[in-house]
Amino acid sequence: MLPERVQRLFEPGSRAMQLARLFNDAGHELYLVGGSVRDAILNRTADDQDYDFATDARPEKVKELVGSWAQNLFTAGELFGTVGVVKDGHVLEITTYRSEVYRAESRQPAVEFSDSIEADLSRRDFAVNAMALRLQPGVPEPELVDPWGGLADLAAGVLRTPQSPEVSFGDDPLRMLRLYRFMATLGFTIDPAAAGAARDMAERLEIVSAERIRDEFSKLMLAPAPSAALMGLVEAGLAAHFIPE
Repeated sequence: MLPERVQRLFEPGSRAMQLARLFNDAGHELYLVGGSVRDAILNRTADDQDYDFATDARPEKVKELVGSWAQNLFTAGELFGTVGVVKDGHVLEITTYRSEVYRAESRQPAVEFSDSIEADLSRRDFAVNAMALRLQPGVPEPELVDPWGGLADLAAGVLRTPQSPEVSFGDDPLRMLRLYRFMATLGFTIDPAAAGAARDMAERLEIVSAERIRDEFSKLMLAPAPSAALMGLVEAGLAAHFIPE
């Protein structure tokens, strides 16, 4: 059962369901995804929270579908499959199902679009962020898609990668820093396999841009109790790659 505040998202006439009808009528899927689903289940959402959606529609089609409905569009992330929509003062991000990996020593991810929500969820950082709620007009209770056991991990308060941590951190090394950021912000523990992989792969963090590292570290530092996560960063050897001695 979703919290009442989140259930309002799925009421007929809500922004989310208006959006879902646009996509469903055009033969496309639309899901609420990622941290939006995690926070909904944890009842951490705010009334003014922005939401993230995923779809099988390609960015050009997304722009076509929402162009006359939205009050404004942001296309800076279109190359990575993301179209930003402003509606009634709220920002909604709609991203085409995708997979992304870092190539060799590249600082930028290579993005490939997908036709499967399960494939899209498999590329996400942690199982608690790899859940989706399908939005279907006329269906009052959204379908939860949870192929990686994120709901069980939320109940246990543990951070675990959908795929093996070596694959996940190899695809995007910033996830090693995000591991400790979520430890601080959610108060969760870290799966031993993920902690071990972060220690073994700490040097891989060096290919990530300073700007992305700064943003993640700032979120960690703004958490209510960051000390344990900071100690974890040091013990894993990650801090040595971006914090001066």
